[in-house]
Amino acid sequence: MSRSARLEGPDGFVIVDKGSGLTSHDVVARLRRILRQRRTGHAGTLDPSATGVLVVGVGRATRLLRYLQDTTKGYEGTLTLGSTTSSLDADGAVTATFEMEDIAAADVEQAASTLTGNLLQVPPMVSAIKVDGRRLHELAREGREVERAPRPVRVDRFTVAPTEDPMRFTFEVVCSSGTYVRSLVDDLGRSLGGGAHLATLRRTSVGAFDLHDAKTLEEIEELVGADPGGPEAALLRPVDGLRGMERVEAGDEATAFIRTGRALEAGVLGATGPGPFAVIDGHGDLLAVYERGGEERLVAAVVLVAT
Repeated sequence: MSRSARLEGPDGFVIVDKGSGLTSHDVVARLRRILRQRRTGHAGTLDPSATGVLVVGVGRATRLLRYLQDTTKGYEGTLTLGSTTSSLDADGAVTATFEMEDIAAADVEQAASTLTGNLLQVPPMVSAIKVDGRRLHELAREGREVERAPRPVRVDRFTVAPTEDPMRFTFEVVCSSGTYVRSLVDDLGRSLGGGAHLATLRRTSVGAFDLHDAKTLEEIEELVGADPGGPEAALLRPVDGLRGMERVEAGDEATAFIRTGRALEAGVLGATGPGPFAVIDGHGDLLAVYERGGEERLVAAVVLVAT
């Protein structure tokens, strides 16, 4: 392998089980070294204290991350009633306390069930959203709080269960991308006439990927070092990262057009669904992703095949 090939590195996806104490950027930086690929990015940030599924794109597959970023996410964790914090989780300073020992578990369960469906959610100050060109978490560190416009989110499931501690509950959430679980917990506490904050959080799924697909960074490093295939041993092929996307196969003539990003008639690829479409060759490798540009017209969204 030439030096330039080593620097270019492999293409694909790796499903990481992120450990506590690492930022999503820390994970990406370490994978760059393990996989010997500088082009690396992730779909959906996890806070340092949160653990679980983080989907990372490597090489040309980074261009496909948008198709995983907007998928449904699953979480499990614990929440604490009776206090709110500056960050809405256990890492922040306590801002208020409430007498909530007499609240029945059934009332907490009922309150959680009302926080489902299509909601408007105010993003927390400790988030990466920009307001007037500044990220909210930067303003929060300066002790500033600004108005944040509510954003539409969807919560498909929010269930809670009591523990031996009457102030601590476990929970499960299934929600749209862009939902802040810590804000959901904060809203739960307020709806009960007091307050609550997020104690622990673990992401259990991103789209079609769950914890069964994920490996820790240590496991990935060990796998890469032990396998003759090197970095490729740890990666899913780009096409396998697009689980659930309709696949269509391109013949030789269509492939020639795809290489240049030409629009195609839907019938040429046999595309029947709403799209997007993972366009593969006869070997099952991903050539491109096409989207509908009209009833019978497909336009190139991402082209991976070399010209």
